[in-house]
Amino acid sequence: MLNKYARAFFTRVLTPFAAFLIRRGVSPDTVTLVGTAGVVAGALVFYPMGEFFWGTVVITLFVFSDLVDGNMARQLGRSSRWGAFLDSTLDRVADGAIFGGFALWYAGHGDDNVLCAVSIFCLASGQVVSYTKARGESIGLPVAVNGLVERAERLVVSLVAAGLAGLHAFGVPGIQYLLPVALWLVAVGSVVTLIQRVVTVRREAAEADAETAAGRQSSEGRETAQ
Repeated sequence: MLNKYARAFFTRVLTPFAAFLIRRGVSPDTVTLVGTAGVVAGALVFYPMGEFFWGTVVITLFVFSDLVDGNMARQLGRSSRWGAFLDSTLDRVADGAIFGGFALWYAGHGDDNVLCAVSIFCLASGQVVSYTKARGESIGLPVAVNGLVERAERLVVSLVAAGLAGLHAFGVPGIQYLLPVALWLVAVGSVVTLIQRVVTVRREAAEADAETAAGRQSSEGRETAQ
């Protein structure tokens, strides 16, 4: 849902900024690299110290590069396989840094081994969810499924909860519990999404194999008749 509606909205909003960067001679790849570096720095510098509010502010400023670089590429007419590969690869790096930052906090001053494990699970499951779609597409399957918790949902739920939890440092009581709740939701949602994608790939693979077998039998039948 977020990919369908929010992405379209922010793409329209960020189009003038993308055009400005193009006029300044900035390349889409540069935006991708700088954006990822900013997200990684915000997550691995602020989150392990428990600075969730400011860390989320920094990450949010840079995470929109994921929309800006694609917008720039389309305006320039330079959409390419390399750009898509670089963007997807660095997305995984950014996601890993965010959940890695949570894990470092709970392994250190946060002092909660269970939530540290949940953070690591969110990190790993997010990578696997992305891999299942990429692997399915690489063997020629469409993987036509909208998962319950895809990348946009993982980021929005986690970052909003982290930013709000950071308000505890400004005296807002009880709000720090939003982050643990969000991590559990992302963990459970990732499992559901993984199951959805595995089931979809299994079904599509069975259908593709059946079509191939039917085509082979039809071809053999024609050869026999001849």
